[in-house]
Amino acid sequence: MPRHVHYIPHGVIPAVLLPFNDDFSIDEKGFRSHLRDVAAVKGLSAITINAHSTEVASCSFDEQRRVLDVAQDEIGTKLPIVNGVWADGSIEAARIARMAADGGASALLVFPPAPFTLGQSPEMALAHFKRIADATDLPIIVFQYPLATGQGYPRDTLLKMVEQVPSIRAIKDWAGNVPQHEMHIRTLQNLPRPVNVLTTHSAWLFSSLVLGCNGLLSGSGSVIPDLQAQLFRAVQGNDLAEAKRLNDLIYPLARVLYADPWADMHNRMKEALVLLGRLPRAVVRPPLVKLSRAEIANMILFDISKPNHALKTQLGFR
Repeated sequence: MPRHVHYIPHGVIPAVLLPFNDDFSIDEKGFRSHLRDVAAVKGLSAITINAHSTEVASCSFDEQRRVLDVAQDEIGTKLPIVNGVWADGSIEAARIARMAADGGASALLVFPPAPFTLGQSPEMALAHFKRIADATDLPIIVFQYPLATGQGYPRDTLLKMVEQVPSIRAIKDWAGNVPQHEMHIRTLQNLPRPVNVLTTHSAWLFSSLVLGCNGLLSGSGSVIPDLQAQLFRAVQGNDLAEAKRLNDLIYPLARVLYADPWADMHNRMKEALVLLGRLPRAVVRPPLVKLSRAEIANMILFDISKPNHALKTQLGFR
């Protein structure tokens, strides 16, 4: 049974990082500390694990189960846990979903299967999500990729999915373009059974939230969960001046974290937490590699304008 049985994905949901030891094993002590740091922030709805931010692609099934066990033990009584479902096949996806339900997760974040990069049909998408929904009645967050990747779901497919799979209660929207993103918000959140749009456009978070998203699910929430919670609260309260002030703090860091190549975004977040004294090391599993010294130095010195100085002060940079 899920620990938080009535949870519907909404609000501010940071996706936490997964620290590793130098031998690439999971650093459970560091992970527990990181979980406590993030969960201590006011205004969060849940925490996400076993996703891009925890390098789930490099984690075995047993490691994913252990990550869930540790998260439940450390913060499960305080916040719902959203567990990622990363699998190229639907049968394995259903197995992960059952594991998540048995481990007390409160919702699932379902990644699109890699074969969809070669093309998909509505029937394929429906079969994938129906198999997962048959395995557990946990609320499902559909991870909506850009359509150009082949892994995003076209509007008509998405509407069929939410109609035929009632446990779909939200999407994590990475559409990547404003018109489609706004269409998702206006369409899905106004259905007879509303489906929340959780933005993951973390590089332009303020611009995204003002369109009316009912939440956000972001890896950079592992570094700035407090600022994201404050920004979401300001936008929800129609306090545009405060939202713009917070965006001025977030924007320069977002430029650093979401620079090319994007595959290094969570690598950079680990390095940021090391610089802040919140992680002991920034080890990533192959094929990711440690950032260069020059890029780490740039993270320390990123721009010196007044808003950045304020951000660095708030984050704890010296």
